[in-house]
Amino acid sequence: MAFKDYFSEHAAGYASYRPRYPAELFAWLASNSPRQQRAWDCATGSGQAAIALGVQFEQVIASDASLAQLRQATAHTNIHYVCNSAEQLPFVNASLDLITVAQAAHWFDLPRFYREVDRVLRPEGVLALWCYGLFHIHPAIDAIIQHYYKDTLGPYWPAERRHVEEVYANLVFPYSLLSAPGFSMSAEWDLSQIMGYLATWSATRLYIRAKNDDPLPDLQAELAVHWGDPDQVQRVAWPLHLKAGRKS
Repeated sequence: MAFKDYFSEHAAGYASYRPRYPAELFAWLASNSPRQQRAWDCATGSGQAAIALGVQFEQVIASDASLAQLRQATAHTNIHYVCNSAEQLPFVNASLDLITVAQAAHWFDLPRFYREVDRVLRPEGVLALWCYGLFHIHPAIDAIIQHYYKDTLGPYWPAERRHVEEVYANLVFPYSLLSAPGFSMSAEWDLSQIMGYLATWSATRLYIRAKNDDPLPDLQAELAVHWGDPDQVQRVAWPLHLKAGRKS
């Protein structure tokens, strides 16, 4: 299965406009890991999850198949960035306490990935996958975004996106699930930040490429009617959907 790269050409925007995950998520993952020695963040992108893991673990390996994404990552003393596919790992057997995949497992060749996960996780090690879907601000804006997502971009979403829409409920998982608390993400963003985030969507990029037309200026004008002062920040919230399990 070839690496499907929807994000390299917009790597700088991805680093700037993707939301950050809650610190409570990483504290919970660390508390459920057999030890806090070595974690791997797979498909790290520009390192948002890896940086948070670095607070909890002595060493973090953060890998991505996109070198352009890794070039946008923030350097950190205990994070080692590696350009590598998710399905073939440069790690020795039973060497990791935790493996995380944030908003990316739906792109993988999962049978191959899970074979490698089982090889490199220590006994009692934890695998955690999570995703997030559409954000919420307030009903008028949410309705416009929903229309853009479904009607404007609908045909341009890659097929794998269905797993995110199903909140990973039907994504195959190799271990018994741990009982986890609910987590969510939030940010305080102005209108330009919202537009920057929408520009990182894979379907936005595919729409522009197919039609040679950018739908975002018209969308911004429509949102501005309900936003008010474009420099005013509003609370943006995303529900987070986690699947975590322990290797027996």
